[in-house]
Amino acid sequence: MTSLHGLVPHPALLLIAGALLLPLLRGRARSVAILALPALALAALWLLPDGVLWRVHWLGYPLTPLAVDRLSRLFASIFLLLAGIGGLFALRQESRLEIPAAYLYAGAAVGVTLAADLISVFLFWECMAIGSTLVLWSAGTPAAWTASRRYVGVHLAGGMLLFAGVAGQILGTGDTGFHVMRLDSPASWLILAGFLVNAGAPPLSAWLPDAYPEASWSGMVFLSAFTTKTAVYVLLRGFPGTELLIWIGLFMIFYGIVYALLENDMRRILAYSIVNQVGFMVTGIGIGSEMALNGAAAHAFTHILYKALLLMSAGAVLAATGRRKCSELGGLFHSMPVTTLCGIIGALAISAFPLTSGFVSKSLVSQAAADAQLQGVWLLLAAASAGVFLHAGIKFPWFVFFQKDSGLRPADPPASLRWAMLLLAFLCIALGIWPDPLYALLPYPVAYVPYTAAHVVTQLQLLLFSGLAFFVMLDHLRRTPTITLDFDWLWRVAGPALAGVARARVRAARARLARGLTGLGRRAGAWILRNRAPDGLLLRSWSSGSMSLWVMLVLMAYLALYYLG
Repeated sequence: MTSLHGLVPHPALLLIAGALLLPLLRGRARSVAILALPALALAALWLLPDGVLWRVHWLGYPLTPLAVDRLSRLFASIFLLLAGIGGLFALRQESRLEIPAAYLYAGAAVGVTLAADLISVFLFWECMAIGSTLVLWSAGTPAAWTASRRYVGVHLAGGMLLFAGVAGQILGTGDTGFHVMRLDSPASWLILAGFLVNAGAPPLSAWLPDAYPEASWSGMVFLSAFTTKTAVYVLLRGFPGTELLIWIGLFMIFYGIVYALLENDMRRILAYSIVNQVGFMVTGIGIGSEMALNGAAAHAFTHILYKALLLMSAGAVLAATGRRKCSELGGLFHSMPVTTLCGIIGALAISAFPLTSGFVSKSLVSQAAADAQLQGVWLLLAAASAGVFLHAGIKFPWFVFFQKDSGLRPADPPASLRWAMLLLAFLCIALGIWPDPLYALLPYPVAYVPYTAAHVVTQLQLLLFSGLAFFVMLDHLRRTPTITLDFDWLWRVAGPALAGVARARVRAARARLARGLTGLGRRAGAWILRNRAPDGLLLRSWSSGSMSLWVMLVLMAYLALYYLG
């Protein structure tokens, strides 16, 4: 290994090494380490200069596991920031596996963002899958175990697609570098497919709402931040301007909205909302202009913050009440004012309400669609913004905190959980009021002013009319104890049922074959016994003439085959 700037610490390896050491610590030392590790990795990241910092030669191929530019620094920074705040939120988590697994997961995500070659990207990518699966397992429930098995199956399939694509790309071009690719070969298509699996793109979007809600009250916070946003990063790096991504992103947007509106489980509502919000980012990547790419990157940054805030408020409710169904909750604002306030701020931010972080990031993507003369896309994004306000901006806080009183009176969570939520709430509002620090981190110069009269009035009109529609149709939107069928029904129900039918058919065919072979064996044995008698075919006396005839026929057949061959 050679370094161009001396011995440069790798922030991802620092966090991963710390994750492996955390199980050895106890008490206050463990708490201090949980809070210090992401902070140290973030400091190490910002001490790194831009450029290629580590180079490795492996099997004759040059690898670049550490390279820094504006895009990688942006994503690595928000990953490490969320890891630290998530660690604070999970400080009282009883599972001793969850935080080490989450830091392994976060470190691998940072490793993907700082890798400049496809092999390093793949290795960190698979390490992410291990870490996220361990986070799911740490919940310790049968539902989490079965969900994690399905989760692993989907991500193994995605990993195989990515491995095949990376191998084909390297063998076809001889280049290990991770840079912009065109969809001009099977290898690049396989790489894109592998990335889209982690993004939650169709037809496998259902893995996310299937698995994430089964994590612990704190585990889903970590899960929401890294897998899908790392996929956004690699799409930004590898496939900017790929028009196909516009339509994939739009499908994700409306798929997430429809299922979130139908859902009764508060954590599944927010899980579908992740797919919806990643759809905005994927659409921006597909548009491909500098403003659109800035918008996708900025929206990934702000989404990690406000989605974590929403999931923390939901996690605090789950930890306090043990309930997840909207139909079983309500009236919690009486006894959980801090949680309610933070949930409302997160809901406003995800709805792109002015003076929140979502407004200054999502509007970049919409403006990029308008600038590119994509009027249809712009209209769909505007309609989608109204849908986001319906399911996450109003539905989640209304049914969880304000609807008909459920009689539950849990207190706000302990101090570490409250401080984590308040810190994220502060960041959501601070970036909404003063977006310049975020804009300064984006990969391209930003020539955009979010707070113009036209932008603010248009967004407020959209949100206010959406809110009016929600309350007018409240009786139709009120949730009941129902189950929503998604595409995962194909592999959770239909697949096992078809496999059971196939196994039954195979067993029946094997039984028929066994019976047929048994009958054939009996008939062959009887024939042999009959012909072993003194006058049977095998023991009777044959004349010399007939034997000579048979020998001659065999020799003639041999000669014919010899000359014909």
